[in-house]
Amino acid sequence: MSVKERRQRERENLRQVILDTAREMFAEEGYRNVSMRKIADKIEYSPTTIYLYFKDKNDLLRQICDETFAKLGQKLYSIGKKRGKTLAGFRAGLQAYVEFGLAHPKHYEVTFMLPLTENLGELEKTFADSLGKKAFDYMRNGVADCMANGDFEKGDVDLVSQTLWAGIHGVTSLLIGHEGFPFVNKKKLVNSVIDTMLNGLTVGKKSK
Repeated sequence: MSVKERRQRERENLRQVILDTAREMFAEEGYRNVSMRKIADKIEYSPTTIYLYFKDKNDLLRQICDETFAKLGQKLYSIGKKRGKTLAGFRAGLQAYVEFGLAHPKHYEVTFMLPLTENLGELEKTFADSLGKKAFDYMRNGVADCMANGDFEKGDVDLVSQTLWAGIHGVTSLLIGHEGFPFVNKKKLVNSVIDTMLNGLTVGKKSK
């Protein structure tokens, strides 16, 4: 490995350390309570070093979210490619969404559960071209396909997509944020939530 390649790898490794550390701190302490200096102290570097990689805290947050959306999007894309435009494939994608959140709770908390009121407007401005939109498009396209196939009643694609997202986000966030609650078997609960939603949309048959 050349000196140039080694330095590039070191830069990439440090960038990932910053992302991982910030994600943990945002999830544990809250976005508003974490400064770039606190992150720098945690990884034992100067704040100036972090600014070589990220413009500001908003940029750091955005890149953490992008990393999450990229991982989630790849998982959903793989399922879609394997299962095709079917109701069974769409259901598998909904289940995979919840499984992803439970397997990566810190990623999920920071991306979907933190209160970000002061930054929401700025973050929404970039949604149209974001990895978040690409991940959500899996949901929207799946709903449109199921309507086109006759599996779902015809209706407002955006309304149905956002309703389904609200449902799977709800069960995911509850399971992450309320570990002490006496939930029934988690797998059965997730399946029940998904089947209840899909059964309300399917035409003349139960989801499988």
